[in-house]
Amino acid sequence: MRPDHERDYVEFVSARLPRLHRTAYLLCGDPHQADDIVQAAAISLYLHWRRASGADNVDAYLNRILVRRYLDERRRRWSRMLLGDRLPDLPAARAPDVEQRDELLSAIRSLPKGQRAVIVLRYFNDLSVEATAEVLGCSTGNVKSQCARGIVALRGVLTDEGKRARR
Repeated sequence: MRPDHERDYVEFVSARLPRLHRTAYLLCGDPHQADDIVQAAAISLYLHWRRASGADNVDAYLNRILVRRYLDERRRRWSRMLLGDRLPDLPAARAPDVEQRDELLSAIRSLPKGQRAVIVLRYFNDLSVEATAEVLGCSTGNVKSQCARGIVALRGVLTDEGKRARR
């Protein structure tokens, strides 16, 4: 976009932002959703500014975009989800041991790429041997051998003997 067109766009939208936000808020009743709608409308207008700036009534053009964005938001499934104002009562979670987590992540990063991929897919993503093989495009036998080697390597790094050997 040429600098003068961009400047015209910025001036046009800046002058109308309070009204746009008020209109979006009145449509949806949620200030955060109104911000999203206004942002989406402004982006759409920017993408079509050449055509829009030549329209007889640019304000009407922008309002049409705004209302369409609002209607699109209402049609999306996630927008129907109602979030409560408080969190549900959950059992107290055990605080993660940060040192152990960092040690495990460091050990996983030390594995060769193939072993690392298999360990992550199998034990962190909970995939079966067959699903892991499919994701990696290899045989189930390859997944099993890589997994076995990776576990041996991790045990060596994470056990006391492995730690002493590295010192």
